[in-house]
Amino acid sequence: MTTPTPPATLTQDELKTLVGQAALQYVVPGEIVGVGTGSTVNKFIDALATMKDQIKGAVSSSVASTERLKALGIRVLDSNDVDALSVYIDGADEIDGQGNMIKGGGAALTREKIVAAQSAKFVCIADASKLVTALGKFPLPVEVIPMSTRRVIAQFAALGGTAQVRLKDGQPLVTDNGQHIVDVTGLQITDPRGFEAEVSQWPGVVTVGVFAFQKADICLLGTPEGVRTLSY
Repeated sequence: MTTPTPPATLTQDELKTLVGQAALQYVVPGEIVGVGTGSTVNKFIDALATMKDQIKGAVSSSVASTERLKALGIRVLDSNDVDALSVYIDGADEIDGQGNMIKGGGAALTREKIVAAQSAKFVCIADASKLVTALGKFPLPVEVIPMSTRRVIAQFAALGGTAQVRLKDGQPLVTDNGQHIVDVTGLQITDPRGFEAEVSQWPGVVTVGVFAFQKADICLLGTPEGVRTLSY
């Protein structure tokens, strides 16, 4: 399914707005929606505000998204107060042809994976630059307990990857969960599910940014020809 063709001069930001608005069709009136994190999700949150009176509220995957939702008058609930969500809407740093993703560029991967696991359907919203044949071009984020950083970096080196601690203002970035992020380059992830299962077992790893067990069910892809819907 493809929406009407927009002008070919749309910027990446305008494409994000298109997919953010297109995601509203998956929001179930009268229910609670799972909301992700990032620049594309911000466009969805802005669009969601136009129908905030039709939903019970949202479960958010980050402090930043929570603040944006509340500023727009959308009620935010704790994930522990919600049994299940009908849909989770979030972006991706990469997505392949099977709906597997790399996420965590915004450092919210752990909470994103938690909310995704609560949801019956994962709708990914992204622009066409995020579609890849194999995961790994985008640096892979891994949230780690700080004392494990050196050993985790060494384990990735053994797999052929180069890992480094993500910095903010010259210091290790601290996530909403009080942990650090290691970004890994030089990997080509041909078995996302197996890779996610393996790295998740490494001591000190909180969450690896491969989303294969919580992969997308639908991807709304912003292209110069319009919003392209991919189903997995």
